[in-house]
Amino acid sequence: MSLLRAINPVANAAAFPRLTLLLLRHRELAIELARRDLTDRYEGQILGALWLFGHPLLMFGLYVFVFGYIFVVRTGGSVEMPRNYVIYLMAGLVPWLACADVLNRSVGTILSNAPLVRQISFPVEILPVKVVLSAAITELVTLTILIVYALWMDNVPLFAIWTVPLLLALQLMLMIGIAYVLSALGAYLKDLKDVITFVASANFFLMPMIYLPSSTPVIFGHLFYLNPFSYQIWCWQDALYFGRFEHPWAWPVLIALSCFAYVLGYRTFGKLRPGFGDIL
Repeated sequence: MSLLRAINPVANAAAFPRLTLLLLRHRELAIELARRDLTDRYEGQILGALWLFGHPLLMFGLYVFVFGYIFVVRTGGSVEMPRNYVIYLMAGLVPWLACADVLNRSVGTILSNAPLVRQISFPVEILPVKVVLSAAITELVTLTILIVYALWMDNVPLFAIWTVPLLLALQLMLMIGIAYVLSALGAYLKDLKDVITFVASANFFLMPMIYLPSSTPVIFGHLFYLNPFSYQIWCWQDALYFGRFEHPWAWPVLIALSCFAYVLGYRTFGKLRPGFGDIL
């Protein structure tokens, strides 16, 4: 797909409702596949599906213990950092973990579901969405824990009441687009999985998430703006930490990125899909 065709506004505008209608038509199948994905992940374990809540709770407790009591970062009371650092960290980390899960797992989606892909009547477009939904469910659990912690330590900004649903919708669109691109390319490029694993791990340090604004090195400041995931982190921090448009320019960028990824990912998947049968 050439660059000019990728940014063609007519093609993208037509793809947006087409993909949305497809997802709505197969929503029950996508939800069921996501449910099975989560239950299969914990099959055979003593606690079973309870780990869906156990893993986020243990992870959250670990970060609170490490950054709240061992490597204590004292913030609060200033205009720049008005609240608890753990809330600042987790406001960015929770959505990023969901994105990282999608990055790592979507690459092998087509290859790991070869029997379904070979079925002519099966809507293959649902397979990447299954990965996104299972990651989103885990994120919702962790997000709930974060909100409870924020209420206990301080408060949840009223700003979050109407911005969090918007951010969840934008993040779903962004992750769906990413999952479509990586699942399609991963079917052809077997080495892509190892590349994405490294990129997802390295990207943890290349976002405005673990750094305080005043202590961010200049070179990292430039890298933050080049990183498309940074804008999502800034918006989530605005919603859950600052309670205001602390980064107002990040919101229109995130909206544009999410919409563009949503349609471009779907179009890329559609272009590469005819060759899936030849490589499986």
